[in-house]
Amino acid sequence: MEELKEYIESGILELYVLGQLSATESNEVEAMAIAHPEIKAEITAIEIAMENYAMQNTIAPSHQIKEKILHQISKNTAQATPTETKIIPLYEGQNDNKIRTLRFALIACSVLLVISLGFLFSAHKDLNIANTQIATLSIEKEQFATTVSKLEFNKAGMENQIAMFETTEWNTIRLAGVANSPKAQMVVYWNKKDKSILINHTAMNLPKTDSSHEYQLWALVDGKPVSLGVFGENAKEAVQQMETIQKAQAFAVTIEPMGGSANPTMEKMLVMGAISI
Repeated sequence: MEELKEYIESGILELYVLGQLSATESNEVEAMAIAHPEIKAEITAIEIAMENYAMQNTIAPSHQIKEKILHQISKNTAQATPTETKIIPLYEGQNDNKIRTLRFALIACSVLLVISLGFLFSAHKDLNIANTQIATLSIEKEQFATTVSKLEFNKAGMENQIAMFETTEWNTIRLAGVANSPKAQMVVYWNKKDKSILINHTAMNLPKTDSSHEYQLWALVDGKPVSLGVFGENAKEAVQQMETIQKAQAFAVTIEPMGGSANPTMEKMLVMGAISI
């Protein structure tokens, strides 16, 4: 009895029902089933359990799939040559139960495979949609951040202009366009006490430069140009402090190579403004 119990618990009967054994191993199981009713009963129980599982987990195929299967079965039946096959069952009802169980298991596996492929396709489609939405949100976030940054830049520039208008500590020198750029303009703020110089990027309108050039601010001191530093188009701060100058008669801006020049390029002068005494 102990040997039969170990044989039953070994898992070989389940493999037999599933058709996973070799012909020799199957013959051995069938011989054991004939010799021992306990093994025969266990095989029957396994077949019934698998059939119940298949019935409980089966999913009805769609109308289109069902029609295709029936059509294919009818076609194969019409083309097949009828032959008489003699079936000799191992014991009564065994082959019918096995075939029925395997049939339901095969149908269940096929339907589950179709459903799995459907879910896989749907998940892949949803993933692509999600990636597109993420990319769109990322672009919109960058655009929003740029807009906010621009608004903050303009706000700082406006606040500086208001503060300069309300104070008497700063001189406001307006630079107007010259012949090369008649529509250009900007403002220079010169502190009366410490002689520091500020420019406001939101209060200027200068022609664009290329990537190898930038603007350079000059002060005219006793008839000679003195550099007060360079500045570019894409400033990070609305208000920029330039170099201090103790005295000057006028201010001007030219376009120079990156890093500035020792002397102004007169043919590239954009704006100029004299200081009121």
